[in-house]
Amino acid sequence: MTEQQNQQPESAPTPETRPSAPEASAPTPRPTPATIPPPSALPKPSVPVPPAPPSTTEAAEPALDPADVAEATKFGKVDSEGNVSVVEAAGERVVGQYPGVSEEEALSLYVRRYLDLKAQVALFETRLPGLSARDLDTGLAALDDSLKEPAAVGDLDGLRAKVDDLRGKVAERKETLAAEREAAKAEALSKRTKIVERAEAIAATDPASMQWRQQGDRLRSLLDEWKHAQRTGARIDKPTEDALWKRFSAARSTFDRGRRQFFAELDRKHADAKAAKEKLIERAEALQNSTDWGPTSGAYRQLMDEWKAAGRASRKDDDALWARFRAAQDVFFQARQAQNEALDAEFEENLKVKLGLLEEAEKLVPVKDLERTKAKLRDIQDRWEEAGKVPRSQMRSVEGRLRAVEQAVRDAEEAEWKRSDPQLQERAEGAAAQLHAAIASLEDDLAAAERSGDEQKIRKAQEALDARKAWLEQVLKAAQDVS
Repeated sequence: MTEQQNQQPESAPTPETRPSAPEASAPTPRPTPATIPPPSALPKPSVPVPPAPPSTTEAAEPALDPADVAEATKFGKVDSEGNVSVVEAAGERVVGQYPGVSEEEALSLYVRRYLDLKAQVALFETRLPGLSARDLDTGLAALDDSLKEPAAVGDLDGLRAKVDDLRGKVAERKETLAAEREAAKAEALSKRTKIVERAEAIAATDPASMQWRQQGDRLRSLLDEWKHAQRTGARIDKPTEDALWKRFSAARSTFDRGRRQFFAELDRKHADAKAAKEKLIERAEALQNSTDWGPTSGAYRQLMDEWKAAGRASRKDDDALWARFRAAQDVFFQARQAQNEALDAEFEENLKVKLGLLEEAEKLVPVKDLERTKAKLRDIQDRWEEAGKVPRSQMRSVEGRLRAVEQAVRDAEEAEWKRSDPQLQERAEGAAAQLHAAIASLEDDLAAAERSGDEQKIRKAQEALDARKAWLEQVLKAAQDVS
């Protein structure tokens, strides 16, 4: 007897659940042929006994579909000795003995077992789409084993045929699962390969343009992605996984080696820049108390050029070094500024004198009496020199105004000299034409300067224009005198 034949549903009558009949009325066991399973081979009860009428205190057995029971009963037989047989395509097979009871009662236990087997097959069919390949093989093997020679009465051949049909579905399901496994492996391989390729791309980046902190964080993120894919994704074959891991590990090693080399070289450059800048600071501090304003200013400009060419030290060191260098410059330039301010205060009085002289000089233009004008201008020039320096900011303006008067006198003198020239009229007209062109050009320059708002350019353009107008006036006057 197989293990399945020895199994009995919990609802089957047993000596423990069924009240015992009076000893005098118990059926006497009969000799059992060798081909008939003895009662002792059946599980609970070890010897089949007629079921007693159900007590009101017993739990009711699960109700069976009468149609299913009637259909299964067609495949069972009970002989006069209580031997129960099932009819199969191969013939009749004795499945047990249940003497002393009616044929219906004798068959009921074995019909129930058949219906249990039928339910197991149906349950397997229902669960089949969601089972793994291993569970499919295990379940199918269990059904095959249960249906070899079960101690059950029913359409066992039909049930076996049903299992054979399910065998085809199992094969299809296993093919589907295999395809899904291959697809999952391909996806897992693709995902791991992309992780490795991204890591290799980072490692291959030019160190000069590498953003080390960001790319280091990216590599750590890729390592986390690798671990997550390893935990949650489909398994790939070990040789392929090992080869990918070696590539990933090599990319990380290349990146780490490059980062160490980059920062070692950066530290060396920072150290060199720091040493060079400390020497520049020593030179700047040595000059900070100099009162040789012009040459020292040039020396500081040279130091600034060397500072820029020295490169950067580390951020912390560079800020501190710049503060020291700047402090040395500030000592010198603040002292120079104080000196200039003192001189400017002193030169303010000189400026007032020269502004008064400019008013006198500008009244000499246009020149009417050349010799008298020249004598007055020489007197003004002498007093101009005696007046001394003016504030630096006013120097160009006042000097320019005086130069314009001087130029007008020279032009008048030259015009006077040219009066004796036979070609004077022609020259005067040519000079007038040139001056008109120059004045037109200077007026354009003045307009452009006014639009730019640059006071220095405006002043220069105005001075040049005033001078040319004065010359033109002298030329035209000379031409009139000649005519």
